[in-house]
Amino acid sequence: MGTRSGLSRRSLVVGVPAAAALATGLGTTAHPRAAMAAGPLDPAPDGFASVNALGRNGTTGGVAGPTVTVTDADQLTYYAGRNTPYVILVSGRIEFDDMITVVADKSIIGVGTSAVISGGGLQMGSTTRPGNNVIVRNLTFTGASDDSLSVTNSAHHVWIDHNDFSAGYDGLLDVKRGSDFVTISWNHFHNHSKACLLGHNDTYTADKGHLRVTYHHNFFDGTVQRHPRVRFGEPVHVYNNYYLNNELYGVASTMDAGVLVEGNYFENVAHPSHVGYDKSGPGRLVARNNVFVNSGTPETLGTVVEPRTYYNYTLDDPARVPALVRAGVRVGKIGA
Repeated sequence: MGTRSGLSRRSLVVGVPAAAALATGLGTTAHPRAAMAAGPLDPAPDGFASVNALGRNGTTGGVAGPTVTVTDADQLTYYAGRNTPYVILVSGRIEFDDMITVVADKSIIGVGTSAVISGGGLQMGSTTRPGNNVIVRNLTFTGASDDSLSVTNSAHHVWIDHNDFSAGYDGLLDVKRGSDFVTISWNHFHNHSKACLLGHNDTYTADKGHLRVTYHHNFFDGTVQRHPRVRFGEPVHVYNNYYLNNELYGVASTMDAGVLVEGNYFENVAHPSHVGYDKSGPGRLVARNNVFVNSGTPETLGTVVEPRTYYNYTLDDPARVPALVRAGVRVGKIGA
């Protein structure tokens, strides 16, 4: 994997077994069919999710609370919606329709390589209950009836890392409606058209001043568009991602967004970047240190606020990005 500035590796935290939880009081609010279990203490994210802002010292997820293992949609819904921190370990395949709402201070982490969310998706928060300080890692999302994962309703400090996204109905991973300070890293996007929308629509001007998102070391593997498609957000930092066989375009900056595209590898991508797209007016986009193989020339325009005004980072050599990303994405890569 590439260098992840500010990343610290910590030892595993041991969750409390069910019997001991009852003895200590940790089990008094537990769902009757969920078991307490051991789970990983999340290392600190990098990128925008690491920034101290809006009353948060970076993104820590649910590590202040107990660890539980869930095996069905009822259990996942229960713990994701609790108003206290939890580390929620997803074991096996969970199938449901529509969206499960995830509120503040949660880590949702797949166990091993077989944790799957199928048919539905996760939504960070609601209009009345914020989805702030949330971590989602090591899960396979497939066959969603709407979005696979939606960061919305002013959610902030969200880290989405080492997941697999495919075959949804609408977007695979959307960030919108005033959300902020998000890092999307080491994910595999495939077998789908619309990968990552950033910004609700052209008329939702409340997104101005928000949507600060980092995309790094993701594999956009044959997905058609939105890697990401950006409205209003600045700065949006897109670095060290691998773009392969993307039919319509790689990155689109629209509606006066400010996007920095650097150190990426574009292979068989006719339009690596657009400024303005479809009916959306132009944004600003700076492209530097990218590699283009059998690909077109990126569209660029204007200047963009530097992400280094918020956080430090180290670029991997873009020529090495395909090998690094192929080796590092997907599930089963965390906790080493």
